[in-house]
Amino acid sequence: MTPRPNWKIPPHPDPAAVRALRRGLKLPDALCRLLAARGHLTPRAARSFLRPLLGTLHAPAGLLDATKAARRLARAVSEREQVVVHGDFDVDGIAAAALLASWIRALGGRADAIVPDRLRHGYDLSDAGVDRAAARGAAVLVTVDCGIVAHGPVRRAARAGMDVIVTDHHRPGSTLPPAFAVVNPNRPGCAYPNKDLCGAAVAFKVGQLVAEELGRPADESWEYLDLVALATIADQMTLTGENRVLARYGLRAFTHSARPGLMALMARAGVGADRPVDSAAVAFSLGPRINAAGRVGDASDALRLLMAGEATEARRLAEMLEGDNRRRRELEQRTTEQALEALERAYDPERDSAVVVSGDGWHHGVIGIVASRLVERIFRPVVVLSFDGDRGRGSARSVPSFDLHAAISSCSQHLIRFGGHHQAAGMDISRERLPAFREAFQAAARGAMGDAVPRPEIRADLEIGLGEAGPDFFRYLRYVGPFGPGNPDPLFVARGVGLAAPPKVLKGGHVKLRLAQDGASLPAIGFRLAERAPVDELGSGPVDVAFSLIESSFRGRTTIEAKVVDIHPAH
Repeated sequence: MTPRPNWKIPPHPDPAAVRALRRGLKLPDALCRLLAARGHLTPRAARSFLRPLLGTLHAPAGLLDATKAARRLARAVSEREQVVVHGDFDVDGIAAAALLASWIRALGGRADAIVPDRLRHGYDLSDAGVDRAAARGAAVLVTVDCGIVAHGPVRRAARAGMDVIVTDHHRPGSTLPPAFAVVNPNRPGCAYPNKDLCGAAVAFKVGQLVAEELGRPADESWEYLDLVALATIADQMTLTGENRVLARYGLRAFTHSARPGLMALMARAGVGADRPVDSAAVAFSLGPRINAAGRVGDASDALRLLMAGEATEARRLAEMLEGDNRRRRELEQRTTEQALEALERAYDPERDSAVVVSGDGWHHGVIGIVASRLVERIFRPVVVLSFDGDRGRGSARSVPSFDLHAAISSCSQHLIRFGGHHQAAGMDISRERLPAFREAFQAAARGAMGDAVPRPEIRADLEIGLGEAGPDFFRYLRYVGPFGPGNPDPLFVARGVGLAAPPKVLKGGHVKLRLAQDGASLPAIGFRLAERAPVDELGSGPVDVAFSLIESSFRGRTTIEAKVVDIHPAH
């Protein structure tokens, strides 16, 4: 069972700041307290946060090599040279490829988009990707969301006569690929202020400069923000500053998107029919359907969907992605069950700071999700490896306090290849190196975390009364979004709350409750709460409850509910 979380509740926000916000903004007291708790202490600062402006976006020319790349692409458009845009097989790479190729076509150029097949081509730009671009007659090959460590394939493309433009956001290696231009906010020497752009956002910035070179109005670029928001949210980029602006306006663009593919995907997922598209809809409904194609199907189907020009084809492709998503869920459930069995055999909480589990024939497309499920269960860094013969492919996920990329880098002598981020990584390994890697990874985790037992934390924003958590307050909360890393869903704590009826445990371990306090009541749902909270000990209360607010629609009726993340008898 997941360790019980520690609750971190900040002190009450400064009363003087709250009063100033209430006078200056004429907003509910609870919202003003939330704004103050998140550091927006003056009416001016709060107003700027609640109404971010496109004019605050950073100039794209600040990206090193972006102007050079844009000028080469503008020449390709003018001279009708063939451009091939090579993405990756996740939402970010697919959205980025669709964005830049569609934009070049709209500007009058010739552009194709391709993405790799996970099983046949692997990830990143590969020799196979270069050969596919050459077969399409590419004069210019542009990578999006990949390419920053693909030195060999970049050289191969250059030898074949292509000008290669690498656009990426992943960490570069010790040297940059030998490309015509390398556009990456994280490359050495790049002064661009936002180092947390996703791949599609980098492609968007390059597209803005190409359009500018060709004399197009700046406002035309905003129609591509739906794809930028899709990628920014699905790739879990930090939703602060520029990223929050891109996501905010991109989500608005969903409501009037001219893309048949996005409209078909939204319709199939039941998104946007009765309320605006928000970050949760992207993260939990749209993004997984696109990712499913790359995980268990053909990522090219998702690319064709986002670039579809007419509704019938878009609906056909959306249905294919729906089938991929069903298959992905089935594979994920089966592999998770098998991985949990392996975990039972391999994991000793008194001994292990991290866990490496392995199996034969687990589908590569779901092992990353399975690793996340295991982290949720034991709250330790986890590596899940799937072997086919003597070679294994792995995905790793971490807890917030542990730098996964650094730890795996320290074990790299045992790996064929690896890459990733602070919280997620991938790798290839030979079977004979598994014991040594497991030992080295454990040592790295022990060295980083010491004897401390990691425990999840619930970081609440604010204590509120149930009477404050009504529909009006929820409507105002939309202006605090979009929510995600860096700007999380507001989390509230209510103390001394009664339970109007005994908690009801539903299928899947979900718990249904009705909270009551001082004449106010609020329906509540705790997803998988029965696995980690002793609901049979709660009685009729009083309880302390940590929750966010969500909308729930049933038979045309929309209500506000508490989404409970933890609950215990009142202290």
